[in-house]
Amino acid sequence: MANLLYRLGRFSYQRRRLVAAVWAVFLVALGVAALTLGGKTANTFSIPGTESQRALDALKQELPAASGASATVVVKAPDGKTLADPTVKAAVGATVAKVARVPEVIGAIDPFTSKAISPDGTTGLISVQFSMPADELSKQTTEAYDGLSGLSSGDLEVVPGGQVVGGVPEIGATEVIGVVVAGIVLVVTFGSLVAAGMTLLTALLGVLAGMAGLFIVTAFTDVSSTAPILALMLGLAVGIDYALFISSRHRSQLAEGMDPEESVARAAATAGSAVLFAGATVVIALAGLSVVGVPFLTAMGFAAAATVLTAVLVALTLLPAMLGFVGNRILPRKIRKAPATAPVEGAGFRWGRLVTRFRVPIVAIGIIGLGLLAIPAKDMRLALPDGASAAAGSNQRVAYDLTAEAFGAGANGPLVVVVKSNDPAQSGALVQQVLAKTQGMHDVVAAQPGPASQDGSTQLLQIIPQSGPATEATADLVKDLRSAVKPLATGDASISVTGNTAVGVDVSNKLSDALPTYLFVVIGLSFLLLLLAFRSLLVPLKATLGFVLTIGATFGITVAVFQQGWAAGLVGVDSPGPLVSFLPIIMMGVLFGLAMDYEVFIVSRVREEFVHGRHATDATIEGIGHGARVVTAAALIMASVFAGFILVHDPIIKAIGFGLTIGVLIDAFVVRMTLVPAVLSLLGDRAWWFPKWLDRITPKVDIEGESLRVDENPDPKKLAGIH
Repeated sequence: MANLLYRLGRFSYQRRRLVAAVWAVFLVALGVAALTLGGKTANTFSIPGTESQRALDALKQELPAASGASATVVVKAPDGKTLADPTVKAAVGATVAKVARVPEVIGAIDPFTSKAISPDGTTGLISVQFSMPADELSKQTTEAYDGLSGLSSGDLEVVPGGQVVGGVPEIGATEVIGVVVAGIVLVVTFGSLVAAGMTLLTALLGVLAGMAGLFIVTAFTDVSSTAPILALMLGLAVGIDYALFISSRHRSQLAEGMDPEESVARAAATAGSAVLFAGATVVIALAGLSVVGVPFLTAMGFAAAATVLTAVLVALTLLPAMLGFVGNRILPRKIRKAPATAPVEGAGFRWGRLVTRFRVPIVAIGIIGLGLLAIPAKDMRLALPDGASAAAGSNQRVAYDLTAEAFGAGANGPLVVVVKSNDPAQSGALVQQVLAKTQGMHDVVAAQPGPASQDGSTQLLQIIPQSGPATEATADLVKDLRSAVKPLATGDASISVTGNTAVGVDVSNKLSDALPTYLFVVIGLSFLLLLLAFRSLLVPLKATLGFVLTIGATFGITVAVFQQGWAAGLVGVDSPGPLVSFLPIIMMGVLFGLAMDYEVFIVSRVREEFVHGRHATDATIEGIGHGARVVTAAALIMASVFAGFILVHDPIIKAIGFGLTIGVLIDAFVVRMTLVPAVLSLLGDRAWWFPKWLDRITPKVDIEGESLRVDENPDPKKLAGIH
């Protein structure tokens, strides 16, 4: 492996103009394809095969009018008046007429016809039915619907609500803050604007390539609206980190007087090997999301994995070419003018000695502390986002609050029961039986018949829960309702519970059930990869156990802030609630991959020193000493990029950004730079024990560059494969 990357790094350095030209053509081609082929992302979540989704799919054929998106426009009379007041009633009528003229709206029912008026007569709901699902509605439609709030006047307050106004998260100025902070950290770390700018530029080029490829994919398959944000987060973070790893190794070698071309090749062989294996673990963790069997998660995982893979390719090919262009200017001017000297021990060496000296108390305190932080995770609740979690002041949030105040929280998430049989009379009888079953059922406020197919064979009922859509009580109601009504269906008849709320419950249950399988596959594959890289059984095991501590503490802090409301205002959470259903599995996949980044970078340097004859403890100190500055910078950069997304209003992106920020900081500084060297010091030589029979059958990949040091003055032509 090291020799292969050595030759690749040398080739990229020598043929830097060719490499740069190929990447330029590739980026332009991707950009043109993205602009011409790119489709649009989806903002809905579903899982094929669940009861709720099967019912919705059947409705598209049997009752198309009911299979499109539905929403409600809340209308409220001014203080001192009711909707029955003549001027207010006239304003309601005019509003209904304008709602009906919104593109792709096939029906708008006024509150007087549907009886959807609050007991005090001040608030009503206009029921709106669209011809298409929410994620298939045109931008013209969603903008026109969201613009209905402009109809508010002194006679009537108008607020459009529902998932139609949820919107697709967009990339704005807030995310740039993380990139600016990353640039500052790079300048401080390198002491050179040239080095910082080059590292940032190569990372941004990799992100552009990955994002362009993602938008090309949207032309051929559905991609979640969250996928581009996740890909951008990861692409920026790992792109900067990987470039930083290789550039730092190159700079230290240049400062020691090594020839620039040789230095680039050796940096690609050693730090580049660590980058390759670290990137592989991230890709495995993200691509592993496909084993869950959830289409939108699979798309998110592959999109982010492709961006990470692009970042690796940029670091191993374009970066060496860029290093060739800048030459010695990557070093600060005062170092370029000074004679070559041996590297001076910095704070990282002092930290390594401290950790290895007090290894027993450090391990004990670290494990206990992270365990205490994980305690809130036992109360974690999961659900899909609803209006209650929308940004304060948004139409979706205002409509939710007005509806909950007037009708109860459950009115924001009605359940839909689909009754179907070949005999219309039997369907009608089953509807009455279902209505009877719901009488007196806990958490049911109201149940009423809904629309039916033209021949009457398919009929709908609407069930209004007392609790909100994302509550545990409503999830229990879905389960109880299914248990109560399913036995009523006999012969060819069927009864299904669906609707947006039921879909959310099914998605949460599916993801919870799939989590153990995902963990087994991802951690198992990554364990094998680390075993291959380090030729050790205990080091991969230690890395995996360290990740368990990281993820436990991260979940605990995230639950405490976003669900329990501790210091929630500091991150812009005004309404704490359940975490989004796919947050745990996304965070586990991403953090596992990123945790292995630092594990591979630090431990590969430790092993590099160990295989070249150093004592295990001395090798640990050397590994931390050389890697501390770079890992600190990398962690701060990655955390800064993720933290920029905490400022986004979208609750899903905000929670992901927060969780990844906390996770990276805990893993880098507590686990990898503190617990890992302490444990390695405790294990001593035993850390590198590898059974002889396993050693014989395991391929040797040489990520430490051992083969490059057989001769301290190797023949460049020989190593480059030139004869």
